[in-house]
Amino acid sequence: QVQLVESGGGLVQAGGSLRLSCAASGRTFSIYAMGWFRQAPGSEREFVGTIKWSISSTYYTDSVNGRFTISTDRAKNTVYLQMNSLKPEDTAVYYCAAHKWDMATTASSYAYWGQGTQVTVSS
Repeated sequence: QVQLVESGGGLVQAGGSLRLSCAASGRTFSIYAMGWFRQAPGSEREFVGTIKWSISSTYYTDSVNGRFTISTDRAKNTVYLQMNSLKPEDTAVYYCAAHKWDMATTASSYAYWGQGTQVTVSS
């Protein structure tokens, strides 16, 4: 079992920045990649980005590419999502997730999920 806990959400103005954290515990040796997803009310869960746990290679969805950066601190078993130049359309609950074998973009393939943290961007 892997446990994931997100933190760092809040209310920011458009153009501002925010850094989310996701702390992993339990059987972290089974993690191949960590993903970030977001979900707005009435919308489907959307892929944001993913990072390969071993060498920190990353992949992002087009809507955040160039603004968001995923990084890791493996000593702390923590993954970060640095969000810059935030837009109102970035408003959502943000989730981290752990995948056992792939840098996947589909939420259904991820084995473990955190509880989520709310990010609200005002216009």
